[in-house]
Amino acid sequence: MAATGNSTARRGAILERVRSEGEVDVAALASAFGVTPQTIRRDLNHLADKALLSRQHGGAALGSGIANARYDARRQMAAEAKARIGAAAAALVPEGASLFLNIGTTTEAVARHLAHHARLLVVTNNLNVVDMLAGRPGIRVIAVGGEVRASDRAVVGAMATRFLDQFRPDFAVIGASGLSHDGDLLDFDAEEVQVSRTMISHARSVMLVADSTKFGRAAPVRIAGMDDIDILVTDRITDDTMRERLMAQRVALTETG
Repeated sequence: MAATGNSTARRGAILERVRSEGEVDVAALASAFGVTPQTIRRDLNHLADKALLSRQHGGAALGSGIANARYDARRQMAAEAKARIGAAAAALVPEGASLFLNIGTTTEAVARHLAHHARLLVVTNNLNVVDMLAGRPGIRVIAVGGEVRASDRAVVGAMATRFLDQFRPDFAVIGASGLSHDGDLLDFDAEEVQVSRTMISHARSVMLVADSTKFGRAAPVRIAGMDDIDILVTDRITDDTMRERLMAQRVALTETG
């Protein structure tokens, strides 16, 4: 990309890249935009001051805090990684299985790749998943009953958790907004977390699907610990401590690269 003196346009392009890729590097941005690393650092600091992203060593990543990004924007974040994760996770679900799918753009990527499975029973609080899978030959879809959250079409709340109490599926395929360095799965909404916890506690095997931008990302509500997870499907793990923790908890790891 050619150098530009228009800082507003450059900062807008940087923000779009963060939303697409999940994290960015100062040196790579400086090369791409034809400006100095110092200029990029000023851009990133400006965007961080507006709470549009989160600064980290050598670059920046998706913001963290008490509020998540809009759901339609989250669909575009790390989209290629989520597609690979979705394919790999779906490949681990055998024909004839039953499973929970919770709300999340990564679990939606899994659902897309389950569309051609046969003899599946899918129980979900994600109405976007219902739209994807309902009517597919050989797939039975049960939509969780309860209040629908308009922002992302998730069914949440006490009625939803009571509905889930009826089921004991083979798998719970779970997404999360963040994974702490201590191995906690985190999210932003307490009612959503109650649904995810119920799915985790009732399934025979729990599969976490999360791209690498979620590692180290903060969110205020704890869903579960890594000891509650049987399988992790991600694009890559660069944190050796996290890899060791997964091994210690005997979590089966699939990295899509």
